[in-house]
Amino acid sequence: MSDNLIKVPTMAEMMAAGETPDILFWVGCAGSFDDKAKRVTKAFVKILNKAGVKFAVLGTEEGCTGDPAKRAGNEFLFQMQAMQNIQVMNAYDVKKIVASCPHCLNTLKNEYPELGGHYEVLHHTELIQSLLNEGKITIPNGTFQGKRITYHDPCYLGRANGIYEAPRELLAKLDAALAEMPRNKERGFCCGAGGAQMFKEAEPGEREVNVARSEEALGVNPDVIAVGCPFCKTMMADGVKHFEKEETVTVMDVAEMIANAADL
Repeated sequence: MSDNLIKVPTMAEMMAAGETPDILFWVGCAGSFDDKAKRVTKAFVKILNKAGVKFAVLGTEEGCTGDPAKRAGNEFLFQMQAMQNIQVMNAYDVKKIVASCPHCLNTLKNEYPELGGHYEVLHHTELIQSLLNEGKITIPNGTFQGKRITYHDPCYLGRANGIYEAPRELLAKLDAALAEMPRNKERGFCCGAGGAQMFKEAEPGEREVNVARSEEALGVNPDVIAVGCPFCKTMMADGVKHFEKEETVTVMDVAEMIANAADL
């Protein structure tokens, strides 16, 4: 499916047509503006369309969840951003949200309720897993067959929300070899971007966190480093570039891998 055939309805368009989507796809700042993350957004939308999922996005009505502001210590700005999003979503009577960014997921799921935003929030790997289990999408063998894949656990997906198996089960469907890093799951190591670190200069230290984590990933000799977070994708890709391995090692979001394998 070419990009110009991607169908992405907005909540406003659906409501105007008298329809109600089953899920709201929360695109996020990275998924909207970062080139690497935009590829993940497109891949996930293709999966949703292929599976016949009735979904919508907020479009220009979607604002930053406020995660970076909160992590950086600006609670006032966070609450301003959160309240604006909550007012919009509650006006649309949103019940279920799927996010491809664990930072968005964590904020929407765990911090919006105390401000009046009560929603069921899933990570995109969880929804894709259910779509595969229900037979709504299928993955033929081939694209990643025989490839060696290592998976990096995003902090806000793993330790913060306990989501470890969904992405791994998806990777297992690819008929590839999953090679775990020494530090994985509950003992996973940060990519270096969380806690608003993505947006500030590095502090004094021996080396960058993403370089240390990328070294661990490269240590298991992967063909692909799989991630489930746009921040992790950027940081791990930069780390791979640091070691001049970008010609032989690819960094991909799990959704991209599933879309590629399903030839979407």
